[in-house]
Amino acid sequence: MLGRRSFLALSGAAVAVAVGASGAIAGGGTPVVANGTGRRAGALAGSLSSHPKPGGHGGPGHGASAVAFLQAAADAYPTLNTGPRLAQSYADELGLFSTAFVYDNALAILALLADGRRASLATAKALGDGLVYAQEHDPAFDDGRLRQGYNVGPYTFYDGNPQPYGFVLPDGNANIGWQFGFLGTAVGDMAWPGLALAQLYGATRERRYRDAAVRIGEWITTNTWSTKPLGGFSFGVDGADNPVPNGSTEHNIDCIAFFAILRTITRDKKWTKAAAHARAFVDRMWSRADGWFWTGTNDGIEINRSPVPLDPATWSWLALRERKYAGALDWAGRALATTDDAAAATSQLPDGERISGVTFSTASLTSTAQYNGITVHPQGVWLEGTGQLATSLADRCGRGDERSVRALLGQIRHAQDVLGVGQHLGGVEVSGGVVAASSLLDTGFGFGYFQVQHVGATSWFVFASTGTNPMRWGGLR
Repeated sequence: MLGRRSFLALSGAAVAVAVGASGAIAGGGTPVVANGTGRRAGALAGSLSSHPKPGGHGGPGHGASAVAFLQAAADAYPTLNTGPRLAQSYADELGLFSTAFVYDNALAILALLADGRRASLATAKALGDGLVYAQEHDPAFDDGRLRQGYNVGPYTFYDGNPQPYGFVLPDGNANIGWQFGFLGTAVGDMAWPGLALAQLYGATRERRYRDAAVRIGEWITTNTWSTKPLGGFSFGVDGADNPVPNGSTEHNIDCIAFFAILRTITRDKKWTKAAAHARAFVDRMWSRADGWFWTGTNDGIEINRSPVPLDPATWSWLALRERKYAGALDWAGRALATTDDAAAATSQLPDGERISGVTFSTASLTSTAQYNGITVHPQGVWLEGTGQLATSLADRCGRGDERSVRALLGQIRHAQDVLGVGQHLGGVEVSGGVVAASSLLDTGFGFGYFQVQHVGATSWFVFASTGTNPMRWGGLR
């Protein structure tokens, strides 16, 4: 029911693919204002380090290593992808081969822009060009959509079928991820690339990025505008182009942030209306008594109240900066807190290690699910989500937030040092990436996270390390 994430559980030759979902954020119809918090957020970033870029309060060298990992993921197949390209999302050890998810690539673009160095901008542009190319060279559609994932390098699939190409096929089409079924288009998987392209336009003033972002916005509003009682934007379409009726709080939050930025860069008032439509859905998902957001709806009529995920809590702050929702961060930091201890029977940490952070959802803390015979660890730390929480707290800059940010960043840095060692991208050993999870964990939505270096988790570490907000216009500067 969440739509952007797809993961592979691998045990020997046994393969199980579980397809998840993406996010959304709440926001207002007009470009969201800082509500007086912008200056304070900047002050927090400055207090964490005198150097606001990676290698600063991310820890000596840790931020720079994270950026180097993102660049390595973008350049994993240099002889095949010499022009527009996308970054491989996970290290080879996950078993998804050269799959490049558009959500992860959007985060990578934003993180590279946050880094701000000339080489990082060049890589961000190459990935942005990859998103534009995918949009303009889909083998079946010319309506502005992006698929969930693409192939960017050669491999032999588990059934023996060879995949010899890079991101661009010999016929000029983008190499869509049909082997794993990553053919659908989810609203969150569109909004995040839209955010990245819009921010890339802001950094370069190159109109092709703005035009591509507008096409993404138009696809969302044309194809997923829900007229059902809960409103908002529905999930998207599956690989056969059939509408999916589910509605995600996380996705609608993404839309609010994205449409607010589109309103800013185009001055077109239609994006104000679109943002308000998404915002109304998100407001309906807020449980004031509990201090959290419900996950969404399965049919557009009834609210899905279980499990309760982390993402709406963190992203709602980044997109809205509204005090009435600020308590969701405190709920997440308290209710979803966990510590992975190597002494636990189901932990996959090296002997003697302990890592603390937050997990994916309320269901993660009690799950006994198995992925190909491997039991999940209920105390596994979701390091991507831990980076999200650190990023959001740094942006909120409330009482005690700086201390929490420091603690969370310390845990991620430690994970960066000790987990994922000896993993590879395109067959080449790589380091500096942050693994998706400290131990195998179950999200409660039909898929898991694994101890494999991940572009998404690494990007959120960069955001937290640089004290930037990827969901706000100007938030990366």
